[in-house]
Amino acid sequence: MTGKEFSRLLCFGCLLALLPATVWASASGLPSLVRDIGLCIVSAGLLAIVFVRFKIPEIAAYLVAGVVVGPIGTAIVTDPGNIETISELGLILLLYLIGLEIDVRKLLASGRILIVSGLLQYPLCIAFGVAITKLLVFAGIGGELLSGSYAPLYIGFVVAASSTLLVVKLFQETFQLDTEAGRIALGLLIFQDIWAIGVIAVQPNFSSPEIIPILLSFLGIAVLAVLAAFIAKFIIPIGFKWVAKKPEVVFAAAISWCFLIVLLGVYLDVLTSRLFGFDLHLSVGAEMGALIAGATIASLPYSAEIIGKVSVVKDFFVTLFFVGLGMSIPMPDGMNVLLLAGLFAVIAVLARYVIFFPLLYSTGLDRRNAMVTSVRLGQISEFSLVICFIGMQLGHITSDLNSAVIFAFVITALLTPLMYNRADSIHGGLSGLLGKLGFREPPQKEAGEDESYSLALLGFHRVASSLLYEFRKNHPELLPKTLVVDFNVNIHPKIAELGVAVKYGDLCNAETLHHLGVDKARVVVCTIPDDVLKGTTNRKIVRDVRHVNPNAVIIANAIELSESRALYDAGADYVFLQRVETARAVESAVEKALSGEIAEYRSSVEALYGEWHVREEVM
Repeated sequence: MTGKEFSRLLCFGCLLALLPATVWASASGLPSLVRDIGLCIVSAGLLAIVFVRFKIPEIAAYLVAGVVVGPIGTAIVTDPGNIETISELGLILLLYLIGLEIDVRKLLASGRILIVSGLLQYPLCIAFGVAITKLLVFAGIGGELLSGSYAPLYIGFVVAASSTLLVVKLFQETFQLDTEAGRIALGLLIFQDIWAIGVIAVQPNFSSPEIIPILLSFLGIAVLAVLAAFIAKFIIPIGFKWVAKKPEVVFAAAISWCFLIVLLGVYLDVLTSRLFGFDLHLSVGAEMGALIAGATIASLPYSAEIIGKVSVVKDFFVTLFFVGLGMSIPMPDGMNVLLLAGLFAVIAVLARYVIFFPLLYSTGLDRRNAMVTSVRLGQISEFSLVICFIGMQLGHITSDLNSAVIFAFVITALLTPLMYNRADSIHGGLSGLLGKLGFREPPQKEAGEDESYSLALLGFHRVASSLLYEFRKNHPELLPKTLVVDFNVNIHPKIAELGVAVKYGDLCNAETLHHLGVDKARVVVCTIPDDVLKGTTNRKIVRDVRHVNPNAVIIANAIELSESRALYDAGADYVFLQRVETARAVESAVEKALSGEIAEYRSSVEALYGEWHVREEVM
């Protein structure tokens, strides 16, 4: 930061220091709701600019903004309930977007991995949390805060669930929600939310737990899901078809659908009582209703449009969610609360290595994806905060213990971006230890002395999937002489069905490429761009391939125009940019459209490549 920038920020900071007095002096100028939202947004925005400048996660800025304007700061927000109400909307819209991103077929394709892990992970983590807490009490750690009979159970709830809001936000920002780790993480989060709903349903009856309320909660979810699916299949498409040419109306219709299902779920008991004369306590929480609303219309052709428009509104409300959370942070009553918060954060992260990772690995997920998924889920859930708050109201835990849980959430929330970005590095650093403990990578099939390939595809994602489709259609003789190297073993069977040799391997290691047979390939294609690659880059891969196979023709993938020169210098023979290749195709379509020949052009493209929606690709 230059001296001029610092002086300007200092002057601006002095101006902001006058804000509380200005607000109080003009308190009658705006309704309290509008004023409080404005103050929160101004504080969050300004702090976010400063925090991002110093490479601090923006979540920290929002939390600090809440502390600054909240009761333990300047107390200029007069009614924190206003912000809590608005932030609840952010959580609802986030879960609605998550539902829109859910591809049920891909989730079900995860099969045993997701179903078994989803069913076992939550109760196993609760048992882990209870055991660790009892061990701490036995060791004399925690004092009165952990001495209550329900305290160990609530710590189990705290460490058992991860933050849907934080994790999905990061997966969306990095465009990795459609990866194996992204799908497994999303599936586990959904299972965790369902488990949490069951916990909330039986909390009032902890002294005499009953299975009926839990079953009725799940029955309510099933009833709402069936009702929403029926409406979405037979009625919603008609309405969306009427308004398809008006994007702003599509957005309004999508939001109304979300809150229609939310209201149906929340007031399901009222409906059954009025219509059928009975009340079985089937009501569904607003968050789960929003998730169901999104999932039931995810297959509509307008889902991408809805996601784009709702995301903008969602970000506004999510910002207020974190500001509201910052306002709820209490003044710590002594160091014991903060020390326990740090301890809870450590236990939560430890559970990801002790429970999450072995469970995912044992159910069939490869070691890397199991570790990456576990590390990225290393935070405390918003649902855990709700469970602990209800527990405090019921007298199960003390207010100090609830405060420690809030601080633990803040700690793990601040660590989440760092852990997300370092997940692959953590796996690499622990690979030696994991191997000694029996967690081995899938065996790498080395190429035989006489085995050679015409083509080697390094990494397998959308480009490679479409490339194999074209080869199968136009050059089927090439498939038996094609090698695919990728670490996602769950798609290996589908690739192998095409007659392609597919092998597990880490693209970061030149020695691995040599043993897998890349050194004997005539043409090597780096199919994955740098923003998806983890732990390596196209430039490094090109150097490694050129080292192990000096005579190969290497085709590399670039994102930025300037990268092409560096890739050629590293040894690439040809560099393609997806943006340029796409632009060429669109340019041809635009030319035909301007000359009035777009229908003929579409027919010729479909005759050559087939209709996009009927292509059967691996991905």
